[in-house]
Amino acid sequence: MILNTNDYREKAKRFLPKFAFDYLDGGAEAECTMMMNQKSFTNWGFIPSVLVDCDQCDTRVKWLDHTYSAPFAVAPTGYNGMLRHRADEHLAISADKSDIAYIQSTVSTSSLEDIGKLGIKKHWFQLYILRDREITKDLLTRAKNQGCDTLVVSVDAVYFGNRERDKRHYSKPLKLSWKSHFNIAMHPEWLIKVILPQGMPTFGNLVPYLPSQYQKGVGAAAYFAKQMDPKLDWSTLSWLRDIWPGKLIIKGVMSKSDARKSIEYGCDGIVLSNHGGRQLDGTISPIEMIKSVREVIGQDPLLLVDSGFRRGTDIVKAIALGANGVLIGRPLLYALAAEGQTGATKTINILKKEVERTMAQLGCKTIYDINSSMLKKL
Repeated sequence: MILNTNDYREKAKRFLPKFAFDYLDGGAEAECTMMMNQKSFTNWGFIPSVLVDCDQCDTRVKWLDHTYSAPFAVAPTGYNGMLRHRADEHLAISADKSDIAYIQSTVSTSSLEDIGKLGIKKHWFQLYILRDREITKDLLTRAKNQGCDTLVVSVDAVYFGNRERDKRHYSKPLKLSWKSHFNIAMHPEWLIKVILPQGMPTFGNLVPYLPSQYQKGVGAAAYFAKQMDPKLDWSTLSWLRDIWPGKLIIKGVMSKSDARKSIEYGCDGIVLSNHGGRQLDGTISPIEMIKSVREVIGQDPLLLVDSGFRRGTDIVKAIALGANGVLIGRPLLYALAAEGQTGATKTINILKKEVERTMAQLGCKTIYDINSSMLKKL
């Protein structure tokens, strides 16, 4: 029985071979940050108001001149083709039917053009700035050609996190261990539904740029890792702002000073994020920074948050602290692995209903009625 987003995690665990599940489920090193992300929501308690007419609660929000049906969007996530065939298309269609934003990753297994063919209305693109700036510029051109008017640039992954769960599945770099191969053989449904239709997935957006020996699977991942640029600095952000004509959101900011500087450099919004606990273990949860970051950037810039959100109550707490909304990653991927597009759509509906129920119980008719007086730090 699926009652909440966590129920899909168990179903995904049964469907996926262990190496694929650990890629989805794991974090960096001891996974302290990943665990703290979810636990941090329990540090805040609600203070409801009563005798408020909440017969119909309105979950709609306006972000950057567009209206969305709920205060959350599909987070950019990579290599989803390992979970389901045409996984990114499933997520995009689910988002479109639900009238929320779909943020496509640079390292999605479907290309920008694959998603563009779907004709979805609220298609954003997430960019990793690569060493080869010509590839980066070409990705921006392709995104614009597919109707993406909002760019989310990730700045917190120039060095990949030390994801030990992933490493345990390989006997040497780029080669799965025999134990992992045996485990794969014990998951015939995954082999039939995911690998048989396409072979090992690759990074759809990067195929035009990949050398022939790096076209598939872990080879593509190795090439991508080499393209990550550790020399990124504020001048790089300025360069990006100059060449991108649409809305620009910076993702991976955690400090007040970086938040302030992001707005000074022309960003239209910020995503507070610790990359779901997959990068620097020991980083605090983004929810702890919402209030102070909002104070330094003011009310106008879009402020989104990700990392650890599993419930509608989590989303409402973030909004009460000053965020405009959140990005949802793993919960949608668990559901996608478990039930494909049906699971992704159901997860969006579960979260919408949880947000609406929380609003009604707090005495909020609209998202804009949610405020800090409804929360107390425990």
